[in-house]
Amino acid sequence: MKFAPVALSALAIALAAPAAAQTAPSAQAEAAPAYPLTAEGAAQFVAAAEKDLFDYTVEASQVNWVNATYITPDTDAMAARINAVGTEKSVKYALEAAKFAALPGLDPDVKRKLDIMRNGIVLPAPTTPGAATELNEIATRLNSQYGKGKGTLNGKEINGSDIEAEMGNLERTPAELAEMWTSWHTNVGAPMKDDYAQMVTIANDGAKELGFADVGAMWRSGYDMSPAEFTAMTERLWNETKPLYQSLHTYVRWKLNEKYGDAVQPKTGPIRADLLGNMWAQEWGNIYPLVAPAGSGDVGYDIGELLTAQGKTPLDMVKIGEGFYSSLGMAPLPQTFWERSMFTKPADREVVCHASAWDIDNKDDIRIKMCTKVNSDDFVTIHHELGHNYYQRAYKDQPFAYLNGANDGFHEAIGDFVALSITPQYLVDIGLLDKAKVPSADKDTGLLLRQAMDKVAFLPFGLLVDKWRWGVFDGSITPATYNQAWVDLKKEYQGIVPPVDRPADAFDPGAKYHIPGNTPYTRYFLARILQFQFYKAACDQAGWKGPLHRCSFYGNKDVGAKLNTMLEMGASKPWPDALKVFTGTSEMSAKPMLEYFAPLKKWLDQQNKGKPGGW
Repeated sequence: MKFAPVALSALAIALAAPAAAQTAPSAQAEAAPAYPLTAEGAAQFVAAAEKDLFDYTVEASQVNWVNATYITPDTDAMAARINAVGTEKSVKYALEAAKFAALPGLDPDVKRKLDIMRNGIVLPAPTTPGAATELNEIATRLNSQYGKGKGTLNGKEINGSDIEAEMGNLERTPAELAEMWTSWHTNVGAPMKDDYAQMVTIANDGAKELGFADVGAMWRSGYDMSPAEFTAMTERLWNETKPLYQSLHTYVRWKLNEKYGDAVQPKTGPIRADLLGNMWAQEWGNIYPLVAPAGSGDVGYDIGELLTAQGKTPLDMVKIGEGFYSSLGMAPLPQTFWERSMFTKPADREVVCHASAWDIDNKDDIRIKMCTKVNSDDFVTIHHELGHNYYQRAYKDQPFAYLNGANDGFHEAIGDFVALSITPQYLVDIGLLDKAKVPSADKDTGLLLRQAMDKVAFLPFGLLVDKWRWGVFDGSITPATYNQAWVDLKKEYQGIVPPVDRPADAFDPGAKYHIPGNTPYTRYFLARILQFQFYKAACDQAGWKGPLHRCSFYGNKDVGAKLNTMLEMGASKPWPDALKVFTGTSEMSAKPMLEYFAPLKKWLDQQNKGKPGGW
């Protein structure tokens, strides 16, 4: 499944990875706070900063939207200038917030906003003259390089959107898959390496000015707990789910060996990355037909084929997605959404096809940007992206600092947990599937395996992307070992290896959008866990009594009302408080995910008896 990425909210624009340059930091950026170092002065500072950032992010969002949907040297330059202003503002306010943060007697609300300002920058520029300019120029260059990236198939150029789709084409030979994998990683990633290393150096200097050891430590500080506690929580969640992943890995490796033979995929050891139906081996759903169990594996329908048979267009797919949220009692999307979104890839220009959801004016101008294809993947992606938009609209009346999810994992999990409700019954309810073709209970293994190929397969990748970056930022991974460390982490966590030996000067991480795009990635790991917590809570509220994976809460307005109560909170309270509002517990847990997949785990372990496990 094509991965559905980040929402661009007000705070994301204000504090996100920069995109290019202005001039040296202003005198104002280096000046002492304009407000007295008192509790009252802190409140005045926060109010002024919020107003300034609110106004700035509207213009920045408009410029970045144009750049993402019309990549030219001119729009790159425009984005560079406006994002450099944002970098300066965010660093200036973060430095000032740090001075106020330790004052006694702060109002709790003011203290929370100060912490958000200090911790929320993705790539901080230091106040050294010229640093913000250089950081932004590099970041813009990397982002646009990725957007214009090309691979090859049978020696012919192929763009990023098409090569992603072809990696999931089961008619491609192992040689063609290896060509696409290698050409994409080499053409897109390798040229970025030196720029990326320079960007890391500059951003680390900025993080140190804010009082953090490095950028990675700063990222881990934004979760209402210490960086060490956050690392421990993610490791706990991974260890809870690791046995399920290993069972899936063992089964899939055996099936790939049966398909391709020992010379392509051995019975033991890691799995060859390009055989898993996805450029990054992060989700394996595209090869489900190769691993589907006899009998129960054929669930009797394919969403893409159902859509095509009814002549559905990309716009129709978005309307269906909107219908799900409307069924929960949420207001329709505004007319501007339909007029201003980008639903398909324009034929006449370069765009960033990576799907994303945008909040342009911090109020009602919400949009999605996709190069939608009529297939199952993008049907799910639409439900996901709209989750961002409905979240953005729910918290629009919060103060500026709280115009965000309870944590970044929440923002990703909302649409994901709605997409879990894309069950056969939901497809019947919306007129896409004939009721007579709803798979019977004996097909549950197939339904669960198909979900696990995306949801479970993703877990180690969701963790290792930032593990690699944390190592890069703290210096334990150096430019000389960038690629080997990436390959090693993929092997350690995923049990995956490249189809060919990688040269020392390769930069395979750069071939994954979120690395040149500077999007923190642990949010996606958290979202994989949270979505099952949200889903189980919704199913319990709806009074569902059957197997968890068969539940759809489509049409349940009580669930919608309770969900909206959590969404309206935005980032105004610590995420455990928001979690408790909807689920009744303040602790993140993998137990709902394990409950969902329990029947599959039992079946996988039976299939794997006598077969080698691990890698």
